[in-house]
Amino acid sequence: MIRSAILALLLTGPGFAQLTFEVASIKPADPDSRGTSIQFMPGGGLKMTGIPLRGMITFAYDVRDFQVSGGPGWAGTERFDVMARPDRTTVDGPDDFAKMTDDQRKTMRDQITERLRALLADRFQLVAHKEMKEQPIYALVPAKNGPKLQETKETGTQQSLMTNRGRSEGHAIQVGMLAQVLSGLMGRPVVDKTGLTGKYDFVLEWTPDAGADARAQGFGDGITEPAPAPGGPTIFTALQEQLGLRLDSQKGPVPNIVIDRVEKPSEN
Repeated sequence: MIRSAILALLLTGPGFAQLTFEVASIKPADPDSRGTSIQFMPGGGLKMTGIPLRGMITFAYDVRDFQVSGGPGWAGTERFDVMARPDRTTVDGPDDFAKMTDDQRKTMRDQITERLRALLADRFQLVAHKEMKEQPIYALVPAKNGPKLQETKETGTQQSLMTNRGRSEGHAIQVGMLAQVLSGLMGRPVVDKTGLTGKYDFVLEWTPDAGADARAQGFGDGITEPAPAPGGPTIFTALQEQLGLRLDSQKGPVPNIVIDRVEKPSEN
């Protein structure tokens, strides 16, 4: 199994992955449970609930579901619960993710996703490769009258971003994170070209298309949400009117993850 994991890592990553979880449990999710969640646990651990393999891949490689191809049908439909933790002696910095600096959060996330890639290679026998393709993208740019984003005034404000069907609310958020959310909602990459470098508080509300949003990240659980009230702004209009930003359709290189081989997870 270790030789298979090493092969997968060589094919799927830029180099040999050194970080792994010391202990990991993967089991089928309760078929009666609803929703999907991803939580960073103290000490560099990871808890994923009700998540299909495709959702794990999008998180591990920082891509969206539309950037993942190949693999069997169950990879997008069968859901799993994952609980994993590293050897505590290999983790630097504070335990509480909410109290970390932005740089510490990025480091922690990078370490967790590297460990997750190793876990997928070991337990799912995942072998994949990355391809760059010229594809349609959106550039997020200032609207005609300029941005309307409000800079976060209080220093030390905890970063938070909540997105539901037709509404996204952020506190102390960089525009790049908003672009990532929009990528999932729009079904194509959104690249931040606003030139804005601060942290912002915002509320964005729009009327989504029927069927949009629910499985944007490959985390869909079959829940049917109530239809939004008709007559509201599209996300294009809402961005311009509420945040002073717009989406400009362009083409650019887009990373794609191609699944070459995968198996259902080995026993714990």
